[in-house]
Amino acid sequence: MPRRRPKAPILIVLHQEHSTPGRVGRLLLERGYHLDIRRPRFGDSLPETLAEHTGAVIFGGPMSANDPDDFIKAEIDWIEVPLKENKPYLGLCLGAQMMAKQLGGRVWSHPEGRAEIGYYPLLPTAAGEALSEDWGVPWPSHVYHWHREGFDCPTGAETLATGDDFPTQAIRAGEKAFGLQFHPEVTHAMMCRWTVHAEERLKMPGAQDRVRQLAGRFQHDPHVSRWLDRFLDHWLDDPMPKRLRT
Repeated sequence: MPRRRPKAPILIVLHQEHSTPGRVGRLLLERGYHLDIRRPRFGDSLPETLAEHTGAVIFGGPMSANDPDDFIKAEIDWIEVPLKENKPYLGLCLGAQMMAKQLGGRVWSHPEGRAEIGYYPLLPTAAGEALSEDWGVPWPSHVYHWHREGFDCPTGAETLATGDDFPTQAIRAGEKAFGLQFHPEVTHAMMCRWTVHAEERLKMPGAQDRVRQLAGRFQHDPHVSRWLDRFLDHWLDDPMPKRLRT
């Protein structure tokens, strides 16, 4: 039998020295993709084209898409590459806000200083419901957040899901570029680290305490996990073999 051609890697953009791609990274590895991890904040370059990559994921971080740092501006400008080349792009929290800015949208702080830290309701739009039917899995009723800024859906994109304090929760630009305000990649270990190392954030208006967050994970994460698994299948248009599903 002819040998199968290796899959092109997924570009992974992280923003802190010890950040990991969490559950998204694990699921991509299980699908046979190598992870090309880069940290532009610490001097790593980004490719001029994604011709040698399957797609790209830009993750979150404590910084803002409105910050003047050179690496922030460079990442926002770089998102034009997957958009122009029609390559799968996934922005998570900061990565979603960066995509919105690249497309001319606004990234903003809540006027009352509120944050979303913990599990909050997610309400799919008609466009989001139509996609969930194609994917074969409904959107989670609640998803995990860790942010104090939101973004407007830019011209040319469509809103797939909404929320309360930060109305734009999921968008799609074209067929393959998605921005999610929430964090489906978060593992139990990541949640424990975040709620300890950034405990001061839990005092912000709207934030949930650690006990409530952990309770929310036990209640809502199984659905988030199933949703993410199917979402990645369709995002990559490369279904994971059933024998490898848990």
